This record gives sequence, C-alpha cells and structure tokens, in this order.
Amino acid sequence: MISEKTEMAKDLPLLFMRLVLAYGFWGPATMKWNNMDGIIEWFEGMGMPFPTLNAYLAASTEMAGVFLLLFGLFTRLISIPLMVVMLVAVFTVHFTNGFEAGNNGFEIPLYYLIMLFTLTVYGAGRFSLDSIIKRATKEN
Repeated sequence: MISEKTEMAKDLPLLFMRLVLAYGFWGPATMKWNNMDGIIEWFEGMGMPFPTLNAYLAASTEMAGVFLLLFGLFTRLISIPLMVVMLVAVFTVHFTNGFEAGNNGFEIPLYYLIMLFTLTVYGAGRFSLDSIIKRATKEN
C-alpha cells in the first residue's frame, strides 16, 4: 500500500512542473500575440535575424507549449523547442543582466530550462494524456 502511494507520488513533481511551465508561458505567449508588431520591432532592434519569422515562431511555440504541457500531450516533443526559445531569451535578453530575476537576469529562464530538460528526460508522468495514450496502445 505504501509503495503504491509512493510510486504515484513520483509523478506529482512532473505534473507540477508542467502546470507551472504552462502558466509561465501563458503570459509571454499572449503578450506576443497581442502585440506582434511591437515584438517584431523589438526583435529587429536586438539584431535578431528574420525578426518576423522568429517572433511568430516564438509566440507559436510558447502558445503550443501552454496547451501541450497543460494536458501532458507530446510533452517531450514540445519541451525541446521551448528549451530553444529559453536559450534564445537567455542569450539575447537576460544574460547581460546577470543571474538574479529581480534584475531581469537569467534566473527564471534557467529554471524553465531545467524543468523542460527534466520533462524531456522523464516525460509527462502518469497524470498526462501521454501516459493515457501509452497505456491504451499497450492494451491493443
């Protein structure tokens, strides 16, 4: 009985990571979609190549991440492009500000990277559509 509960508890951190990340990406994704022209100009001002394409790719990746992480669907797959978005954010915006989040440093994107890497390695966990699909396909 105890081992069964302990086994189920192992999947809770994966669920919590997914939910925190989904919530965390919601704000930046909606901000980008609500002001795409401003985001394109900002990307252009930073010297980012193909600012229009990159603005739409970043916004689309973040918004897809919100829903896929929320439901635990294709979790490993979406975690990889989200890590790329975080790496770009670290090196184009946050790195020169140092580590601390209060100074717009790379602390929060680093935490996101660590959580996304964890989801890439371990998957979405038991409390996810990925797990339901896996169990359903094993039964057939």
